[in-house]
Amino acid sequence: MKPSLRLLALAAALSLASACSILPQSEPVDLYRLPVNQPGRTAPALDWSLRLNKPLASEVLAGPRIAVIPQGDVVSSYKGARWSDAVPVLVRNRLLDGFQRDGQVQRLSADDSNLQADYELAGELQAFQTEYRTDGAVEVVIRYDARLVQGRTQRILASKRFEIRQPLADKQVSAVVAGFGKACDQLTGQVVSWTIAQAASAPAH
Repeated sequence: MKPSLRLLALAAALSLASACSILPQSEPVDLYRLPVNQPGRTAPALDWSLRLNKPLASEVLAGPRIAVIPQGDVVSSYKGARWSDAVPVLVRNRLLDGFQRDGQVQRLSADDSNLQADYELAGELQAFQTEYRTDGAVEVVIRYDARLVQGRTQRILASKRFEIRQPLADKQVSAVVAGFGKACDQLTGQVVSWTIAQAASAPAH
């Protein structure tokens, strides 16, 4: 290689190394699963099938960030912490697991598989965050507008808003995640019971 070309190559390499050194380093992120504390039970199987759909959510709640409202209408997220999946997927999978643990509805599927089912559980996730109250207390807030839909006709059979508020004694991320787990246990138990009761009173599928 000619000296002039060698100098040009060296200059290019040095320039590239310099550019790489000033790029911001990626922030370390801890991924958190949603804790599950709901016990399983043995119950007689029902003769209908259910498909669970991911709830619709705003852009703030559609991703994996752990949302927090520190004051007023400001929505932020915990630095260096993420859910292991997008929030709508977490909620759908948590509900699916709750039905499996309950044991009464055994013919279950999720919207990813697009299987035909007698009923569908759908809805909107209006809140999935921690909130700081004016008195300084912190709580997990989950607000889920559920709809039970007849699979064959897509007719809405019933709808209900579920709201869970779980107080937190500690503001650390690990305590926040545990609080979300407890709140989801409550939400899942209520949604499972409501869905089974509404399907029992619905017209024959």
